[in-house]
Amino acid sequence: MDSVVGWLVVLAVVAVVAAAAGGALGATRYRRRLVAELSEVTDRRGFGVPARLHDQVQLIRRLATAADERAAAARATEERLRGVLEGLPPAVLLVDPAGEVRQANHEGERLLSGRHGDVLVMDAVQSLLPTVGAESDPHVSGHVDLAGPPRRNLAIDIRYLADGDRLVIVEDVTERRRLEEVRRDFVANISHELKTPIGAIALLAETMCDEDDPEVLGRLSERVHREALRVGSTIDDLLLLSRLEFAAASSVQQVPVSSVIGEAVDRVHTAADARGITLRVEQADATLSVPGDRGQLVSAIYNLLDNAVKYSDDDAVVTVRAAASDGSVAIDVADTGIGIPARDLERVFERFYRVDRARSRSTGGTGLGLAIVRHVAHNHGGTVAVSSREGEGSTFSLRLPAAGAEVAA
Repeated sequence: MDSVVGWLVVLAVVAVVAAAAGGALGATRYRRRLVAELSEVTDRRGFGVPARLHDQVQLIRRLATAADERAAAARATEERLRGVLEGLPPAVLLVDPAGEVRQANHEGERLLSGRHGDVLVMDAVQSLLPTVGAESDPHVSGHVDLAGPPRRNLAIDIRYLADGDRLVIVEDVTERRRLEEVRRDFVANISHELKTPIGAIALLAETMCDEDDPEVLGRLSERVHREALRVGSTIDDLLLLSRLEFAAASSVQQVPVSSVIGEAVDRVHTAADARGITLRVEQADATLSVPGDRGQLVSAIYNLLDNAVKYSDDDAVVTVRAAASDGSVAIDVADTGIGIPARDLERVFERFYRVDRARSRSTGGTGLGLAIVRHVAHNHGGTVAVSSREGEGSTFSLRLPAAGAEVAA
């Protein structure tokens, strides 16, 4: 009997140790087998196992069950953490003291297997790793700017961990950088755009105070009126742009494309006639329509036409046409003006960005027209693009989802 009890005690100690080991799959299986053997011994009829020992075995069973539950919870937590890691947008790498990558999420694997720009990023990471350590700097940051195309800006963050491993995080901050540049440019440009005419108005008003000649006063008052209109136009465009940025199309209806183009042409006719510019409209199918806000659509096409007129030479021709293709409607505005340099094509839709600033000021442009077009296109689930050659003209294409055949009919 004593040998049996000793054997049971040994099994019990091993089972408790296995339970304390906590969570390893092999230990869990071994623990379950030992508990099963203990149960078989204590439950065997006629064996004469003391009640005290039977209670101890039941305790071991409960300890083993609790250990199994802890192991399952640990595995579930590990899976959740792994899922979170895989879902993170930045590339995350765990690097051992020898510089080998022990673990990486999906973006990290893509970075490791990448070419061209990704290779340059990994070279930057390898150059920063030796500078991170417990006795040196436990946290090092760096940046890599890739010219592209497309241009990319990446931030590198490396942290030293207690066991000697290092955590590497590589985040694409291109959009963040772009937004920061747009914000800086906006503040600088709006300050300049408002300060210039307001300063001119103040100077003209001061001159008028000391002027008695009615003819001179007439010219000065005309200049004041023109500068005031310029300020008002800039503010109106800013308010419109603000509404477009924070609100979708307010009143969606099926809008005939031909009527929208006609209204926009009527609005720009005066400016075109003053310079002898011909507006050529290639009539669209009368049944062609798009779902959207009529006011926004007219504003977008008007701004494209106004832009074409301002940047065309006198007596030139501006063409507007519309056609359906692949479930969408493309509205093109083409001119034979000064064109756009290739380096500026990606930025012409930014607020206040202008290719020829001197010409924009002489024509009274605010630099917001194409930004308005872009937001109208976005609000209607469409796109706007430009193709241009310097000195030969430009073609802006506004592409919008077409209405269903039944609605258009």
